[in-house]
Amino acid sequence: MNTPFEPARPDGENPSAHHTLAENGRLSPETTYTIPARQGRAMRLKQGELLSVMNRDGNQIGDFWAFAEGDCNEYLSMEHLRPTLRRVSPRPGDALVTNRRRPILTLVEDTSPGVHDTLVASCDIHRYAQLGHEGYHDNCTDNLRMALAAIGLRPTSVPCPLNLWMNTPVVEDGAMEWRPPVSSKGDHVLLRAEMDAVVVISCCPMDLLPINGEEAEPSALEVKLHRPSA
Repeated sequence: MNTPFEPARPDGENPSAHHTLAENGRLSPETTYTIPARQGRAMRLKQGELLSVMNRDGNQIGDFWAFAEGDCNEYLSMEHLRPTLRRVSPRPGDALVTNRRRPILTLVEDTSPGVHDTLVASCDIHRYAQLGHEGYHDNCTDNLRMALAAIGLRPTSVPCPLNLWMNTPVVEDGAMEWRPPVSSKGDHVLLRAEMDAVVVISCCPMDLLPINGEEAEPSALEVKLHRPSA
């Protein structure tokens, strides 16, 4: 008998379910926090605050979600972002919109070449099974669920993430390729909250494809909160 689908229920567990970067996801300004390899963390942003996400080692991709504070039914939506931008990847100055087409974040800075993915769903246990893995494998879908639960939230769906630094171009004949990132050690993106929001970042645990570098070795990401200048 198949188990009924429950968007908030993870299929396994790792420390994402119990560890937070700070109490209730409220980061201290100008403090560097580390999101461990293969795990996810949630953080709360007030309107106007800025969040930098640093690719510490250069090859790690980050599945990135944002939800309106108080309403997980409104979220950063790739399906709505692409037609709004008329592009498949955001650039500095672009507003990142929700499924209600409201700006939730603005991409302020990007020190990388700007290659990010908006097409690919977060990995889950079924994806790893398709790739031949047996048994449970850490995955971004569960990291989202657990990271939100760790600060007392339950998602009503698993939106497609903004895959920071993920290099999966559409090539000839519409095919997709799974390539290593073109980002470098220390590259970062800086995002400004346009509404109170909950952000979740998963250090993608994919180690069966080279999307986390040729060696396919997941690593950590770093985040820092910045208050708006007066």
